[in-house]
Amino acid sequence: MNIADVLKGYDLKKLTIGVLGGHSALDVCHGAKQHGFRTVCVARKGREQTYAKHYKVRGKGTEQRGCIDEVIVVDQFQDVLDADVQKKLQSMNTIFVHNRYFWVYFDDFSKVENDFSVPIFGSRTLLKLEERDQKFNQYDLLKKAGIRIPKIFTSPKDIDRPVLVKAAEAKRGYERAFFIATDAKSYEATGSALERDGKVSKNWREATIEEFIVGAPVNFNFFYSPLNHSLRSGSGQALSGELELLGTDTRRQTNLDGFLRMTADQQALALKSVPLKMIETGHIACTVKESILEKAFDLGEKFVKATQSLPASLDPSKKGIVGPFALQGAVVAEDGKEDIVIFDVSLRIPGSPGTASTPYSGYLYGKSMSVGERVGLELLSAVQQKRLLEIVT
Repeated sequence: MNIADVLKGYDLKKLTIGVLGGHSALDVCHGAKQHGFRTVCVARKGREQTYAKHYKVRGKGTEQRGCIDEVIVVDQFQDVLDADVQKKLQSMNTIFVHNRYFWVYFDDFSKVENDFSVPIFGSRTLLKLEERDQKFNQYDLLKKAGIRIPKIFTSPKDIDRPVLVKAAEAKRGYERAFFIATDAKSYEATGSALERDGKVSKNWREATIEEFIVGAPVNFNFFYSPLNHSLRSGSGQALSGELELLGTDTRRQTNLDGFLRMTADQQALALKSVPLKMIETGHIACTVKESILEKAFDLGEKFVKATQSLPASLDPSKKGIVGPFALQGAVVAEDGKEDIVIFDVSLRIPGSPGTASTPYSGYLYGKSMSVGERVGLELLSAVQQKRLLEIVT
């Protein structure tokens, strides 16, 4: 598959931005419409009404509303790989913006990498590094970048502090059913109880055991543009493109958020019959002190540079990360100083359109924009500069 050859057959004046129906689809499509692109959503049957009805484009001119121009309904998300679906997407001159759904709902992700002959904005091979069961994963990438991560315990016998066991749900293996332990005994007791109750998967003992970081949770949502160039500092800028901080947010988790609204005695009483869960259900926009920003940018630049130096076996394009990504962690206070510890990475658009409610993109562009809007702007700039091939794979 040669994406350059596919693009040669495209009418670049009539590009369509494509998405899978979920996660960040509305954000991407809204952003695409802001910059004059048409949009197409590949939606799963039974979950298509959000896109085919509620946010479907209707009206004309100044009366137009909605952001989804066309919907392709499929039985399952991986049907986007079907030849007829791909042919239709190509006929619409589609550039696809992928998200975590591309990993979660596909039995064999390598088919997306090798058989999906529709240009993808950003990298099509780095997404799998988010998964902790990969031979080279996000922990390895963070270490390569020199970014601080929590201590990882290879054996429960070594647990000497509060840890977060990143087990998967029993029913939905792609969702998290994390639990906290303080030693080997509580690790075994809690995990076994959750397994008996059908809360965690049977292979929970294979899950990562990670130091529980006590700090203020913050997701740093970045955007790396190879098209733009940032100012060089006196010591010189390591990146050829420009790193932008689009916004910061924090997670809403069920039922953790419910517990946090209780008093200590109510929590103790509730925990006797209601197990604590940390399933992500949304995000809340938040801000950080300006004194933290330089540290955050430094981590982001180190991360981008690390992705650009990956071997061809992991990144055949040799482009590294392009477009949106997030470093998710917590700001901790130690010895009177603040530091950032990163415990999760998103190597694609994060599912948090609320970052537009933070001021950081506005400081750069004069107005705040969502990640979807920034993606649309990058695609428009690439077309105008005749550099589209630099930002797609």
